Amino acid sequence: MQRFNRLSDSGEFSIELFEISSLDAEIRADRLCEALLRIFCRHQAEEGGLRPEVAGAQARGADYLLREFIIGDRRENIFKVAPERIRQFAGNWYITKTLEPNLKELQAILQGTAEFYGFLSNFGLYPAEQTAQVRSFCHDLDYYQQRIDDYWAINEDGFSAWNSACPVEP
Repeated sequence: MQRFNRLSDSGEFSIELFEISSLDAEIRADRLCEALLRIFCRHQAEEGGLRPEVAGAQARGADYLLREFIIGDRRENIFKVAPERIRQFAGNWYITKTLEPNLKELQAILQGTAEFYGFLSNFGLYPAEQTAQVRSFCHDLDYYQQRIDDYWAINEDGFSAWNSACPVEP
């Protein structure tokens, strides 16, 4: 945890560095997110008492949502993301962007994401109320399974109705 405090205090790892206004800023945010996920993983193992493979699985889960969706697709600051983005990711984006969307993989992503935002909240880097909402969205697995099932059942022009039930808004 020493490294986390040092990065935060030195300004090398400030929340503002995660603002994305250009391709260079996106690349910077992606690299910083990767570094933060490594710290999160180490923290989960050392401070949280998790086996390294469990801590690694949590970091990998959060990595996909954060670096592919929040940073890469939405171009948003991971510290300022609205909890509703989690539902948009899991209930739409993941399903449409994944070759074989399935609840087992999605659950691992969401579990890591819930733990990551809990980690941020513990350090005062993400609001506790929003963390509770993120956790709630991450645990709504029945909803996501239904979204996956409904996606596979789409025929003819049914995509619009499916998409509008859980749209990924700009």
